[in-house]
Amino acid sequence: MKIVHYLTVCIVLAICHGNAIADLVVIANPQSGIEKLSKDEVINLYMGRNRKLASGINALPVDLATPNVEKARFYSMLVNKNLPEINSYWARLMFSGQGTPPHQADTADEVMDIVSSNKGAIGYIERKKLDKRVKLIYDPNINN
Repeated sequence: MKIVHYLTVCIVLAICHGNAIADLVVIANPQSGIEKLSKDEVINLYMGRNRKLASGINALPVDLATPNVEKARFYSMLVNKNLPEINSYWARLMFSGQGTPPHQADTADEVMDIVSSNKGAIGYIERKKLDKRVKLIYDPNINN
């Protein structure tokens, strides 16, 4: 069943690839002390290389828990890797005791709730879901 779900995500990703990647943005809590992040800074936070935001606050990157189109697009955009490659990366780091994956959220609404209520949280959502509870800190159209 997981393979079927993954293939479905890949097909949808292939169909949506052109415009869909630009629809994802990275957000932070307005109290994070962060105005903008570069692509490299986002990569370092989501890949466990940095554990603090530039403001000195402990980082809490929030990821979508289940394989879905947004998660697949995010990692494709960010590090040009598919979800099995990302899962393998985290399995190696966890097994060696060198890191733990981002906090898991079930939905984009949960990502918004976590980010808006935790100073160090960052997350990714579709641009159309932005509201005043969070701050846009990385836009691949601008910061690439």
